[in-house]
Amino acid sequence: MKKKKTSAPVNPKRNFQIAIIVGVGIIVAVILINYSLDQANLSGQRFGNSLASIQSDLGNETAAFDANLTMYEKGQITKDKMLNITDVHLAKMQSILVRYDSLNPPESFTPSLQLFRLSTQTQIDSDSLLKEWIQTGDNSSRIKSDQLLQQSLQYEMNALQNFNNEKASSSQ
Repeated sequence: MKKKKTSAPVNPKRNFQIAIIVGVGIIVAVILINYSLDQANLSGQRFGNSLASIQSDLGNETAAFDANLTMYEKGQITKDKMLNITDVHLAKMQSILVRYDSLNPPESFTPSLQLFRLSTQTQIDSDSLLKEWIQTGDNSSRIKSDQLLQQSLQYEMNALQNFNNEKASSSQ
């Protein structure tokens, strides 16, 4: 004769405990996922704010230098004074350039950061050639400076487009 296997009696208290544990696990998982997403958003926001600050400082420095250059071209600033202004300007531009290196962008924003940095480096190269033009009067230096400045602006436009595209796709 075969023995019938008797199943263990169902313990409703045990099932209730398992349901509570599973429920708590789901709630903890949802909280952790939301926290992780919030941290990613905050990191992205901090990066964007820091980048905007660098770009603002860069714009202000460039505008001030351009105003001095215009005054030099009109004969309102001496060559020696303009060379001193250019040296100070190049030092400020270098200090702005290294600020890009301290940024920690979300991975998708790395290409735009590299383009912003390249734009600034190219502008520094352009301004160095402008200094050479001021020193020597050699128009080929001025022409090359203008070409590099145009290239710098193109890098910046590409960086802005890339940044805005990534920002739009990450907010969806």
